[in-house]
Amino acid sequence: MNSEFEADHDALLQSIVDVALAIYCAEASSIFLYDTERDELVFRAVSGQGQGQLVGRGFPSTQGIAGWVLSSRQAMIVDDLTGSDIFAKDIAEATEYVPRSLMAVPLLHDDEALGVLEVLDPHPQARAAIAELELLVMFARQASVALRVIRNYAHAVRDDPNARRREETRRLLSALTDLMEEDSGPLPRR
Repeated sequence: MNSEFEADHDALLQSIVDVALAIYCAEASSIFLYDTERDELVFRAVSGQGQGQLVGRGFPSTQGIAGWVLSSRQAMIVDDLTGSDIFAKDIAEATEYVPRSLMAVPLLHDDEALGVLEVLDPHPQARAAIAELELLVMFARQASVALRVIRNYAHAVRDDPNARRREETRRLLSALTDLMEEDSGPLPRR
């Protein structure tokens, strides 16, 4: 992805974790994207605890609750992580934040697992109800579609050398039209 698409991609991911954090009154929220080349889940956006130091860090895609959610493509709520056999406490300790509870949902598009959205230590009322997990699943579905659209567009631009030129020309024409409309009123559109 070029830098413009990368910035849009990162802004979208950050917006998703910021909203998830707010919705669930949580201590932290994060998105891991699946890196197929390295077979890792990589922190791509973090809100709350660990926000400054985790982006870019990865761990094997088969480990922990995030790994289980990615491979099973199923959402999970764990109210007490101390009793979880799947929870990878060593990975959490390496991030310098060990949650007590979490909600995790896969980011899916068609049959492709894009990553995992986690909400760490959500307010007790938010994590107690299955309806709240269903809300997070719906939110993750919307986020997955948006991620896929950005990726497809970035790939189309990368694969078609003339696409960037066409996009730049379209932007310049739009800016020129806006300037002309400011001076003379609306122009007819084709």
